[in-house]
Amino acid sequence: MLRNLYDWVLTWADHRYASFALFVMAFAEASFFPIPPDVLLLAMAMGAPNKALRFAAICTLGSVLGGITGYAMGWGLWGVLDSYFYQYVPGFNEALFIRLAESFSDNTFSAIFAAGFTPIPFKVFTIAAGAALVPFGIFVLGAVASRALRYGLLAALIMWFGPTIKVWTDKYFNILTIVATVLLVGGFVLIGYMH
Repeated sequence: MLRNLYDWVLTWADHRYASFALFVMAFAEASFFPIPPDVLLLAMAMGAPNKALRFAAICTLGSVLGGITGYAMGWGLWGVLDSYFYQYVPGFNEALFIRLAESFSDNTFSAIFAAGFTPIPFKVFTIAAGAALVPFGIFVLGAVASRALRYGLLAALIMWFGPTIKVWTDKYFNILTIVATVLLVGGFVLIGYMH
């Protein structure tokens, strides 16, 4: 089923409403949709490398607004949604939610940035952030920074290396984002110890 959904997402790359589809997909993925918009972003950027950064901006805007919607869902509807998440989101349970809430209280920006930049399902963090009542401004800042960097890097790779980068990106993107996040969070921790 996920493969069919993935293939359906790719069919939008050549559609005249591709930019709108990219925005909607990025919005939905940040709050409930299972397929990341990176797939469509890559396909669109390869088809028009000169518009890659524009596509990345559309993707970022959609994702941040979707994240804000997820935050609002967590803030206002968590008592109704929690059993759905525990039942239907693989690996998500009440103990994990409590750990997420604790990680938010320890360092909201780093937690949101890590979720927004890595392959971790962003929607879980956006909804959990709202349910945990994390500071909204820091949440938005983390979402904007992480999503802009993630999608901007994808667009820049396409612009610099062309379509040949797709095979390489598909193979190593998850590893690269995890390494970059570890380095970034490690840098924040190191700076914290230096003060």
